[in-house]
Amino acid sequence: MLAATLRLKAFSRRAFLGGATASALLAADMFVTREVQSRRRQTVVLDVPDDDARRRFPDASWFLFPGYKTSWEEARIILASLSGSLGERGQLAAVGYSNLGLDLDEVLDAVRVHVRQRRLRRLYFYGHSFGGMVAIEVAARLLAEDGVQVRAIVLDSSPASKYDVLDQTMFESIVQLYELGFRVPSVLRGGYELGERIAHKNERTWGQILDQTFEQLSPLAPSSVLIQSQSAYIYLWDVTRFAHRLGSARVGFIGNPGDGTVDYASARARWERHLGDSLLSSDHQTLGAFPAHASPQWSGIVYNRVLGTLVPQLLPLGSPGAGGGVG
Repeated sequence: MLAATLRLKAFSRRAFLGGATASALLAADMFVTREVQSRRRQTVVLDVPDDDARRRFPDASWFLFPGYKTSWEEARIILASLSGSLGERGQLAAVGYSNLGLDLDEVLDAVRVHVRQRRLRRLYFYGHSFGGMVAIEVAARLLAEDGVQVRAIVLDSSPASKYDVLDQTMFESIVQLYELGFRVPSVLRGGYELGERIAHKNERTWGQILDQTFEQLSPLAPSSVLIQSQSAYIYLWDVTRFAHRLGSARVGFIGNPGDGTVDYASARARWERHLGDSLLSSDHQTLGAFPAHASPQWSGIVYNRVLGTLVPQLLPLGSPGAGGGVG
């Protein structure tokens, strides 16, 4: 006991106060995180207010299906980055996934409500990373279940199969934990995110690594349950279920050969093989974007240049599917 007391005496007041302050900040962050995430229990469509777009395209809108670990706030940033090109054909909106987990029925219902409330007749989808899988499934189901035809779909660095994901070991581990019922505690997620990004340092600058890690520590970040359910969705997704069920939708695939998250060549070849005539273009590359994988929020100039060429291919002005034509 005397030895333990002596060690306590040797513990500096500054170190004690520093540890206590860090603990208090972590506890406060966890409390705020729990409160914010509990209010995001429902999948919603996040509207991007733009009076000029609503005036020019009253019945046309893009829907962004965000990628893996993308928060509601980051989804809006992505749309703001792409407004220069996508905004030439319609309004902008993004799907905000529920923190209770990814549920495609909920996603469909949220899109249906938004379409009905806004009286939209021309729908264009933008699939950001794994969001491309969601976009394809939602488009196929809207056509089959509601008779609603999505006019155009952009797949941004989207895998067409779990086999297109490069880091199979980490990916499969997350899915296995999810299927076993284990949920990664939010308090551990920041360390996991930092470690994962350092392991893939070649894809990001140190500034981007810190920014993205702090984003995941933010109370606004997606829940661990949502992230794990997204992993399980990718793991089980089967392109053959939707490949020939897109009707007259025109699809364009864009990506970067230097992508360190999704195998660009493998994903591109798989989309070409299974989408057939629906895939109008797969030649546009986001060369110069950094990170190389699905980064319009970081590389807006590169993406708007690429989409400035692709979007007119998918939706020529004056055509029935474009903002200026008849739906």
